[in-house]
Amino acid sequence: MNVLRPALLSLALLAAPHLAQGANDLPSLGDASSSIVSPEQEFQMGRAWLSMLRGQVPAINDPQLKQFVEQTVYKLAETSDLQDHRLVFILIKDPEINAFAAPGGVIGVNGGLFLKSETEAEYAAVMAHELGHLIQRHFARGVENQQRMQLPLMAALLAGIVAAAAGGGDAGIAAIASTQAAAIQSQLRFSRLNEQEADRVGIVNLERAGYDPRAMPEMFGRLARQYRYDRTPPEFLLTHPVTDSRIADTQARAERFPKGGVEDSKRFQLMKVRAQMYFEETAGLLVKRYRAQLQENPDNDAVRYGLAMGLTKQGQLNEARDTLAPLLRKAPDEISYNLAQVDLDITANRLPDAQKRVQRLLELYPDDLAVSLAQVDLLGRTKQAKAASQLLDKLLKQRPIDPDLWNQAADVRGQAGDLVGVHQARAEYFALTGDYNQAIQQLGFAKQRAASNYQLAARIDARQQEMIAQRKLSEEILR
Repeated sequence: MNVLRPALLSLALLAAPHLAQGANDLPSLGDASSSIVSPEQEFQMGRAWLSMLRGQVPAINDPQLKQFVEQTVYKLAETSDLQDHRLVFILIKDPEINAFAAPGGVIGVNGGLFLKSETEAEYAAVMAHELGHLIQRHFARGVENQQRMQLPLMAALLAGIVAAAAGGGDAGIAAIASTQAAAIQSQLRFSRLNEQEADRVGIVNLERAGYDPRAMPEMFGRLARQYRYDRTPPEFLLTHPVTDSRIADTQARAERFPKGGVEDSKRFQLMKVRAQMYFEETAGLLVKRYRAQLQENPDNDAVRYGLAMGLTKQGQLNEARDTLAPLLRKAPDEISYNLAQVDLDITANRLPDAQKRVQRLLELYPDDLAVSLAQVDLLGRTKQAKAASQLLDKLLKQRPIDPDLWNQAADVRGQAGDLVGVHQARAEYFALTGDYNQAIQQLGFAKQRAASNYQLAARIDARQQEMIAQRKLSEEILR
């Protein structure tokens, strides 16, 4: 599957023509580009594009992986020169290495980035690079330096990207080419200029955030060697062309910083194992591989964690419990180990044990998404749908643009008998995944069911009018 090829053509937008800079002279971000494309226009365009992309690509709905991506990118953002911290993330179910940054603070990550990164610093290096594109506003600056590219043309490029993501393939790419043939022909040259600039910003940001900046040239160099003779290299290397000079430049810049930054973490290795679970066809093959790795290195906690989860999937619950026990003794408060035990207890129909463990985790980590969703699951399993719905409502106040939560809220509200709430949740889900017609229709159903409650019906009508306006804006931006 190659769903990210069109999505990562967003970097073609970030790679539009701009003036080459000196080795140590990053461009000043004044008002020139903002006079053509304002930050708010970028934001609206990027979010409209994201909603369409969400409806076309398979996502990984794993709260632990989602939180890890969000937390690490925000860690990088906090120490960076990024002006607008309104970030939004999409974790895509694709085993190829890839990541992208698009206007509007949209950060996309392939599950394959976890598979191909050997350390947390390598993973962070890629994310720091992508933040570099946002920090330098490559999208807006590309427009500034190519005056013929006006907003309708940019919208056409974004629409071509989405058309290709929807399965149009060559048709979508042809649409992009037809809008700006000269820009596409020059894409590689301009991309390399922007890629080098994003590298330089990213290396500084890595060091500020406490990572070892040497991870960036190490990551790029290893990928270049690994895929040097491949006829079809991963999209990451097509949209982020890695040259010997680029690797040498990042190496020289990284060496200017003192050693001692974070290279890896147990947390990253656990997330790497979680990502692997999504790309193995059968639990049996995964268990076989983890058994072999654990025999070679009995102290590899991440592999032991993966083996325990694989055994649980296979229904080998006693062995899974024995495999997980040493990890819980070593780190009794580790969220991943405890949630693995919760899954095991649920599979064994030991719901009171699972509930007791989740309750303890909630006391330790009251704001953790994965722990809260484990509680939602258990409340549903114990016929407490109303309490589960209330907890989801609390989560939605914290994460109002998370389509996965809205989708789950629709199911839970249905179990609780809240049919108006079901339609409202479905409407929010459809809006966040680019289907405004369905969203507006769902609110119409909600209004009909709430007809006897004037205040509720009025609120639903107001939201419906907002979505109609959003649909119009989205159509204007992306038509």
